[in-house]
Formats: sequence, C-alpha cells, structure tokens
Amino acid sequence: MNTMKATWPDTLLTALAPAIWGSTYIVATEMLPPDQPFTAALIRTLPAGIMLTLICRRLPKTLGWTRLLVLAALNIGAFQALLFIAAYRLPGGLAAVLGAIQPLLVMALAWLVDRRQPAWMAVWASVFGVLGMAALLLSPDAIWEPVGAMSALAGAACMATGTYLSRRWRSDMPVLAFTGWQLLAGGLMLAPLALLIDPPLPTLGAMQVLAYAYLSIVGALLAYALWFRGIARLSPVAVSSLGLLSPLTAVALGWALLGQSMNGLSLLALLVVLGSILAVQWSARPQA
Repeated sequence: MNTMKATWPDTLLTALAPAIWGSTYIVATEMLPPDQPFTAALIRTLPAGIMLTLICRRLPKTLGWTRLLVLAALNIGAFQALLFIAAYRLPGGLAAVLGAIQPLLVMALAWLVDRRQPAWMAVWASVFGVLGMAALLLSPDAIWEPVGAMSALAGAACMATGTYLSRRWRSDMPVLAFTGWQLLAGGLMLAPLALLIDPPLPTLGAMQVLAYAYLSIVGALLAYALWFRGIARLSPVAVSSLGLLSPLTAVALGWALLGQSMNGLSLLALLVVLGSILAVQWSARPQA
C-alpha cells in the first residue's frame, strides 16, 4: 500500500466516512427530538452492531475481549456519547474546531508510545488545519459552554486514541465483523446512560424514524466499516486527518440545505483545510 496507485483509492474510500459523519450535526439539530444525546447515540450504534455481528458470525479470538472492549469504548461508546453532548450544547462550528486537534493527538501518541517522531510537514499541516477550521467556522459570538467544550475535547481524545490503538492492535477479523463487534459493545455501553439520563423518547414521526435509520445504517454501519478499513491500510495520522472532512461536509450541507452564507474568508479557510488534509496524506504515505 505504499504506492500512489494503491494508496489514493483507499484514501478516497476512507474519506467517505467523515463525509457521511458531517451530516450528523444537521440531522441531530434539525430532525431528531431535542435533549436526547445518549438515546441518539444508542439508536445509531446498537442496531448496526447487532446486524453486522449476526451477518458475520465471527468471534474476536486473536484480538481478545479486553482489547475489543477498550476499542469499543473509545471509538463508539464514549465517543458517540461525547459527540452528541457536544452537538446539543455547542454551535457546530465550535465543536468541529475542538475536534480538529485529532491528528495532532495521534501524532503525539505515536511519539510518546512508539518513539516515532512525526514528519514536520504533517505537524504544520495539522496546525494549519485547525487554524483554517477556526477561520471557517468560529464566529465572534460563539458561546463556549463548558460541558459542551469539554465533551468535544474529550471526544477528540477518545477518537484519536481509538484510531491509534485500532491500527496498533490489528485484528485478523474481517472488517465488517471488527466493526460490528465494536458497534455492538459500544451500543451496550450507551444503553444504561440512555435509559437513566435521557428523558423517555417521545412518539416519533416518519421523518424522525428515517433520520434515526439513516444515522444507524449509513452513519454507523457503512461509515465505520469504511473507517476501520482505512485504519488497516493507511497510517493513523493519515486517517485522523481525514476526519476534518466531517465539519467541511457540515458546512456544505448548511450552505446547501439551510441557506447559510459563505464569504471570501470562508472559502479561503476551506481551501486551507483541504490543503492541510492533502499535505498530511502526502507526508504520511511512506508509513501507510
């Protein structure tokens, strides 16, 4: 997977996952019942996990249950809960900027644990990615709600650690089985929170049922399968930088569906973020 011909198709397929996740904010705020973060995360993950594990019927023998549960907690349970808390409590732009530190966190983990110094090109590209995201999405009147901000930062840390460990603890399970077990275990972790903390789910309309189905089938089953496939083929830094496509997709959807405006500075910042993603992909290719 070290050649351009082998790497770029994998990169493009992996990029579909954060592009799909970019619709989470607009679906959560515009279509789902309010104040149901854990229920939304549960409905998104558990049905998809049950479906995949029943289809694949493959036990995680070599990976081990302990490592599987750690990965499920980081990639699914904790991350999804924190994601929806941030989505409900913060403007989407602020949550995205805080989440944009993921590539830097992955590089820090590789440096601290593996003693592998990151390429300076990747470091600076990631820094410019965060700055570009801030210029694109932050507004002067953005409200830094403490719980939401801490949730966004903690979610970024969980996803970065989960991405790093998913590559470090590579499993011989098929990608769909690996994805299914994590979604199933992560969904079970979310169930007590949804039952004990969230208010009862109100009667759902047809549009809300379709929104939950979209989040589960497309936003969890398909997107996570593509994400874990990418982790097996690309470097963790390259994969995590693709996560910046999620807020870019959210911006594009806000412009197309909600009539949100974009000015010259926004377009320049968008190009900076895209350039950052490409630069990280280029610098990380030798380690893919």
